[in-house]
Amino acid sequence: MSIKVKKHQKQTMEEKLNTLRAGVLGSNDGILTVVGVLVSVAAATSDRFTIFIAGLSDLLACAFSMASGEYASVSTQKDTEKAAVAKEERLLKIDYEGELAAVKDYYVNKGVTPETSIKIAKDLLNKKPLETVVRIKYDIELGHYLNPWDAAFSSLFSAAAGGLIPLMAMTFAPEAYKWYAVILAVAFTSALTGYISSKLGNGLVKIAVIRNIIIGLITITIHYGVGKLF
Repeated sequence: MSIKVKKHQKQTMEEKLNTLRAGVLGSNDGILTVVGVLVSVAAATSDRFTIFIAGLSDLLACAFSMASGEYASVSTQKDTEKAAVAKEERLLKIDYEGELAAVKDYYVNKGVTPETSIKIAKDLLNKKPLETVVRIKYDIELGHYLNPWDAAFSSLFSAAAGGLIPLMAMTFAPEAYKWYAVILAVAFTSALTGYISSKLGNGLVKIAVIRNIIIGLITITIHYGVGKLF
């Protein structure tokens, strides 16, 4: 039996959501880590160049760290998916009846009668054997694997963008208003990432936004205290 895998060009919803997820996490991490360094250093010194260099260094470190972490994580998931597909391709050749039974049981568990389930299973395995078994057993869309590069670049740019806003606020706001500018920047960016993440996860927008803002403000408070101590 010859099994052909078609290559799909259009991304699935799961692939798009994975890229967006990496972006949201990167942005949130960029905001909190960069503002933490900025506030700590600004509490210890008023030299703007020192503050800017410290914030910029942390922004770059955070962005590349998030990107490399996403690349490693999604690569592992992609390898696992490919291994599962290879396993099922082999099983279709050496244990076709077992695969047929697995597909039948899937539909029986969905409430379809055993007689109808076996007919569905035979029809599906006759037309799209590998596509059918990987979808039923692993919820994998054949030919669509999560792209580690998409996740890495999404995380890289969003982490940099998230940290850039408080960095600019601290660096360029007038001395008398710099703390207000930083707090406003953190509240705005934290609220934005909370809103996006809640929409992606079908969560409660209000709770997610308030939670992110509170976490951002707590981060500022803690790091300001640490900076004052030293």
